[in-house]
Amino acid sequence: MRRTRWYWAPAAMGLFFPTIDSRADEPQPEKPTPESAEVTKTVEEPATSAAEPPYIWQAETITGDWGGARTKLSDGGVVIELTSQTQFMNNLKGGLETHNGHDFAGTYDLNLLLDFEKMFSLSGAEFFFRAHGSYGGEDSDFDAEKIGGLFATNNDAGPEEPIFVEKWWWRQRLLDDRIEIHIGRLTTDDIFDLNDVTGGEDTQFLNGALVINQTIPHRNGLGVTAGVWPTDWLNIVAGFVDADAGATRTGFDTAFHGPNRAVAMAELTLAPEWVTTCGVFTGHYRFGTWYDPSPKEHFRWIPGNVEAPTKTGDFGFYFGADERVSRESADPEDEQGLSIGARYGFAHGYVNSLEHFWSIGAHYVGLIPDRDNDVLGLAVAQGLLSNDYERWVEPEAGQETVIETYYAIHLAPWCVLTPDFQYVVDSGGKDDGDDAFVFGLRLRVFF
Repeated sequence: MRRTRWYWAPAAMGLFFPTIDSRADEPQPEKPTPESAEVTKTVEEPATSAAEPPYIWQAETITGDWGGARTKLSDGGVVIELTSQTQFMNNLKGGLETHNGHDFAGTYDLNLLLDFEKMFSLSGAEFFFRAHGSYGGEDSDFDAEKIGGLFATNNDAGPEEPIFVEKWWWRQRLLDDRIEIHIGRLTTDDIFDLNDVTGGEDTQFLNGALVINQTIPHRNGLGVTAGVWPTDWLNIVAGFVDADAGATRTGFDTAFHGPNRAVAMAELTLAPEWVTTCGVFTGHYRFGTWYDPSPKEHFRWIPGNVEAPTKTGDFGFYFGADERVSRESADPEDEQGLSIGARYGFAHGYVNSLEHFWSIGAHYVGLIPDRDNDVLGLAVAQGLLSNDYERWVEPEAGQETVIETYYAIHLAPWCVLTPDFQYVVDSGGKDDGDDAFVFGLRLRVFF
């Protein structure tokens, strides 16, 4: 299939960034496949000599290839992955309280991908299933009692839950992969508002403000989405997801019983390419909108009313971009280099306390010589509370700013240790809010 390319001069690149991307930064990227990207195929490593490091430090997963069974399953269309993420958080200074200001939490995910094209010759058909669990403490204890911020300093933490089915879907690709349909229990932030630089608490930033756009009403429930690629550089995706689904329930109880409500989302993505002496660069520019039918209380209630009026239909819009701005070599397989990402979102301020949101960040892969897989990230995000919220609810409402940096140390292909530092300015979005300095340490293991 012939690929269309845009060849831009360096001056034209400066329209968004001053010089010369991030979840999909290959020179000729695949169509967005958010879940399949989470499933890692293991390749059996050759036997090592006595002078080489032990095999365990070269293996893609800590459990290896299961005597060749893992590779055989993958070749047959069955890919299995088990991962764990463990985080230690500590409020070093400021916020609400530093006494015993630490928290320990973690999650684990079991992913199963069935490629029905390999298994049953069903062209373009896949099934994905994820079981998810959490352990340790509760995010509410740490952030509500120690920090008091608008955004979770550890977006992966939450109440301790036994393992449950977090998501499952059937994906069908049609017309030479020009059309893609998802149906099942979906997570909207896996499909909409993706970002290669700020987009994953498991591998990138920890703070929720640097994981998702905080003005978008993301949902995890039964739904359907459809994406269309008229050309290689243009994608349009839209879908509906149950607005009332519970995080740990199947979703059938709310989707087919009670109020008939669904959050609707639509997004247009431009993915221009240009050729440089360091290879082909691809950017992603996303423009989206959403509609949320859930009832929301007006902030502008009339004083003395027993019950505030509600709005039953709300919408907003957002913008996101990620761009590779440098590469250390022209090798398309070489990930080393600098990428930049940014987001903006708007929601109506008379029913949403957060009216404006923006973030911008960067990461560099392989900054230190001989540490080609390590990643250094730095980003800042800010949420601005609405004037109506300030007038009627919280007179001290203003904005909260988060600055975060991390360094992901790849100890082995199956083990990544990430020290993380966050500085929260005006925690809680109050003009008199205390600043907080938070240290985090994340350990990610592939089994």
